[in-house]
Amino acid sequence: MANQFISDNDLKSVEHLLTHTESFMNHVHIINQSFNLLPDKIHIGTTINFVDMEEYREEFVDELVNTICDWVYSNEKAQKIIDQFISEENRSLQNAHSKLRRIAIKYFRDRDGRDLNLQGQFGELLLFNYIQHFFRAVPLIRKMPITTSTGHERFGADAIHYKYEDNKNIIYLGESKVYTASYRFKAAFENSVTSIISTYHSHRKELGLYIISDFLDEELVKIAQKYKRGILTNTEIHMVCLIGYNETTEITRDSEEVIKKSIEEVLIDKCTNLDKAFFDDIAVNLLTRINYILFPVWKLDELVEEFQNQIR
Repeated sequence: MANQFISDNDLKSVEHLLTHTESFMNHVHIINQSFNLLPDKIHIGTTINFVDMEEYREEFVDELVNTICDWVYSNEKAQKIIDQFISEENRSLQNAHSKLRRIAIKYFRDRDGRDLNLQGQFGELLLFNYIQHFFRAVPLIRKMPITTSTGHERFGADAIHYKYEDNKNIIYLGESKVYTASYRFKAAFENSVTSIISTYHSHRKELGLYIISDFLDEELVKIAQKYKRGILTNTEIHMVCLIGYNETTEITRDSEEVIKKSIEEVLIDKCTNLDKAFFDDIAVNLLTRINYILFPVWKLDELVEEFQNQIR
């Protein structure tokens, strides 16, 4: 019988693969709430942070763009590329880092010559950062090389991350829906949930396409292989739905505290008015595994445009 044992040390060691999210998250305001959603547990509301009455949109976009390189390359892969630039091209360290960043953004922007679904990639980049920050789970598969490879179909989940906690192997499947048009919260919410349930049932088949390819950190290959073969013991699959939408409700802007309280009330109102019958068709055991990250933005189309200008 194949060896099914992966030591605790091997599993716990992957936490060092988490990328730097703190600088970006400094510009995110976080609301922990049930939001009257199902499942009835604490979910996460996020907004661009306010300091006093100033929204830090520019800083939010700047730091989000700074995470693109981490999304495209693992730390190990990035270091190998930088070392190669220095040894083969005699570049300085600063010059090598600058070139790596330009290449990463080009990967992100070009997507193999296809039309760029900018708001989709904006959402996936948010999801990449949010799952690491809120759930402390490392990217199991690098989505960007898959997305830009002509030889591979796009992986079904927008994100697939992993962590080892309380003697359990936990895999997070992520789905992002970001709608810049007004009055689309309900559509974004329901589409995200429907999609993540479908991904839950199909992701193992798609995962098998990439285990033997260069899309995993070397330290995660054994974990992914054992999961695919069904011998990764004590495994749980959890789901994360990121719902980004254009908010139009006028909020009170008298102070930082009032602004943030008003945003929380807007989110509660939006969620309370969802049709709860939507949840009836979701199996209870799957519903309990879903986590929501809500992301309202005023003038979201302008934010995505600012993001686009940064990566040109």
